[in-house]
Amino acid sequence: MRVCIGGTFDRLHKGHKILIKTAFEKAGKNGFVFIGITKGDINSNKKNIQSFEKRKKTIENLLVKKDFISRAEIREIIDKYGPSIDGKFDAIVVSPETEETAIEINKKRKQKGKKPLEIVKIEYVLSEDKKPISSTRIRNQEIDEQGNFLQ
Repeated sequence: MRVCIGGTFDRLHKGHKILIKTAFEKAGKNGFVFIGITKGDINSNKKNIQSFEKRKKTIENLLVKKDFISRAEIREIIDKYGPSIDGKFDAIVVSPETEETAIEINKKRKQKGKKPLEIVKIEYVLSEDKKPISSTRIRNQEIDEQGNFLQ
């Protein structure tokens, strides 16, 4: 199975890791996962995000550690769709935050006569205060990558 995921992946945290793990589980032992990392103007509303190169390297290191690297492709994406509309994928893994984009992708795929993607949604991963772990909260030094308070 061919699975796609995408995002900013800034300050790689527990939620990101579950998203990535879920994508590889869905793809299966012989499957493939495309990981799109945002670059360029799509990130203009986000402050102090790490460079594309640093975010990519962090994901590559995780994939090597988990022995997933040979079944992955990591590329930059410059919009919220990446290659998901025209690409040969079977499924997309999303969070509640990105589920609406997956629905849009399937509408666009149907308009082009392509098979819709199976949408696999993970739930938010919560921090100690039962709020979602987010890169923004990590950048603001409220929590660490595991969702633990820093104060």
